[in-house]
Amino acid sequence: MEAHAQISLGGVRIFHVSDCYLPRLGGIEVQVADLVRMQREAGHEVSVATATRGEALPGVHRIVARMPFDLPVHPFGVGHLTRRITSIRPDVVHVHTGAVSPFAWMGVRAAARAGVPCVVTVHSMWDPVTRGVYRLLRLGFGWQRWRLVATTVSNAAAVPIRAVAGPGVPVRVVSNGLDLSGWAPPPGAPPRHSDVHIVAVGRLAPRKQPVRLLKLLQAARERVPARIPMRATIVGDGPARGQMERFLARHGMAGWVSLPGRYTREQIAKVLESADVFVAPAPRESFGIAALEARAAGLPVVARAQSGVADFVASGTEGLLGRTLGDLARAVARLCEDTELRESIAAHNRATPPAAGSWPSVLAGFDGAYEQAVSLRSGAA
Repeated sequence: MEAHAQISLGGVRIFHVSDCYLPRLGGIEVQVADLVRMQREAGHEVSVATATRGEALPGVHRIVARMPFDLPVHPFGVGHLTRRITSIRPDVVHVHTGAVSPFAWMGVRAAARAGVPCVVTVHSMWDPVTRGVYRLLRLGFGWQRWRLVATTVSNAAAVPIRAVAGPGVPVRVVSNGLDLSGWAPPPGAPPRHSDVHIVAVGRLAPRKQPVRLLKLLQAARERVPARIPMRATIVGDGPARGQMERFLARHGMAGWVSLPGRYTREQIAKVLESADVFVAPAPRESFGIAALEARAAGLPVVARAQSGVADFVASGTEGLLGRTLGDLARAVARLCEDTELRESIAAHNRATPPAAGSWPSVLAGFDGAYEQAVSLRSGAA
């Protein structure tokens, strides 16, 4: 392990393992690809192993098998990954998992077999079912004894991981990395308009319960005096769109709530320029990229206190937090009625760029996790 002792003194050999990677364009895929790019720019030697099919990319090892629906798994992934790790001999293996990521966890086992330090980043919030699965895996495989270091993207997401992993697995918080420069509000005072514009951004998927967002808006509208005009824009697309359209029609909300579909980054930035309030109602939001982008654009953010958004939104400073749907509806209504509060929060957000998500802090956070993993593995040697 003497070679690993130099990890903090120069370029590090990092071997990332992720079920999904480019050309897929989901949250984990894009985040891992950006991390790889930034680590290479920082002078590290970085490679990636993935079970996702696609074109050849520099430093990307595609370990694929013929699977139904092109699922990113491999029945013999542990063996393939162990041979890759043994051949490349990285300083650290960095594994990326969602709620359930079979190939990624094969990477954890392969790192343990090869005796290489391992960091596991959990990109999702573990719900009760997922916690139960990992408790069973802990009993079956004893993964808590593999000298792992875990990271996750927020303090809220860290809580259930620590509860399952126990004191033997360090759990560090390292946020997602984002380039927030394009979200900064334009100079000068924001344009004034007669109505209060509420915006939400996200995939319209049933698991995100987007109809609950419509119920939130409906409850807020009922609380706000009729003399205050409101409108809402929900940016995104997905299988729940039809259900949402039916709800809007049934409750007479189509005149002030619009579902424009999926927007580009530039289009979203334009919508945020005209917005007054951003809503992120999901209780199991592990980080909240869209909410952080809205915060960077200067908007007051309304979100769940138990979600990852609470890491960069303090209630009364960057926005308002609540624990229930009713709390969020009251918060939205309060911001619609209280122009002074809304504008004071917006002024703070416009004048103070968020610290969360900056790439220097993210890279430093992972460097610290790598060093801790090396220390744990060296102590086991």
